[in-house]
Amino acid sequence: MVVVEARGLGLRTRRGWVFRGVDLTAAAGELHAVTGPPGSGRTSLLLALAGRFPTSEGRLTRHGPAALGQVAGVHEPDPALTVAEHVRERLLLLGPVPRRRRQLVPVAALRARRAYRRDAFAAAIAGAGFTGEMPFDPDTRGRDLTPLQRQVLGLVLATLGGPRLIVADDVDAGCDAPERARLWATLARLADQGYVVVASARAVEADSPATVHRLGDPPAAPSPPDEAAAWPPAARARLTEAATGSPEAAAGPPEAAAPGDETDPIETVEVAR
Repeated sequence: MVVVEARGLGLRTRRGWVFRGVDLTAAAGELHAVTGPPGSGRTSLLLALAGRFPTSEGRLTRHGPAALGQVAGVHEPDPALTVAEHVRERLLLLGPVPRRRRQLVPVAALRARRAYRRDAFAAAIAGAGFTGEMPFDPDTRGRDLTPLQRQVLGLVLATLGGPRLIVADDVDAGCDAPERARLWATLARLADQGYVVVASARAVEADSPATVHRLGDPPAAPSPPDEAAAWPPAARARLTEAATGSPEAAAGPPEAAAPGDETDPIETVEVAR
């Protein structure tokens, strides 16, 4: 089932286009990666896909709720709260799942909400797919988390709301090679659970199953124009004669046509750059 679909999506501000012409279709269980240089609009695109940012062009369709993972400056851990407190606070804010939505919320999210008074942390970690491993100490405060742990906590908290779409920004920022590999494996595991996961990064691990969408690539350079094609017919004829060794070529180069030659007028076309 398609969860989010963008067609010709663009965002323009007074300073110009932030991103433009984005086509993206993501179905349940898929992992997508948005890459591009700094300033290419990766963060703005993720927020737009999640319904947190307006767009000015194109069409965006999303089925079901979306949740934010780690997005610097928008959705980050509280420096003073521990990891366990982050989980308990999020579950308290979410409250019980309305009966009419219980069939739409993943079982793991339901179990975590029911268990928040007993062992919410363990339920949340297991629900995010971390079995037999503990990515961080539950007593670690937000200010002491490593970049990898901040990303993982953002993903764990995102799953608690039972979304269909999870977005996470700059997932490779501040991580070394083993940490990047571990994080991409975590993102793929979430996708295997049925979530649509869209993450932005500077680059994607070679063995990641992610579908890559690149922003900000400069357009391909046009082929150099054929100067001879723009010359008048008489001048082109002289060029042909020179190339074939015809004696008429001795009359001079193409641009030195003798007075009286019949030539077509040259039209100057100004090309917008």
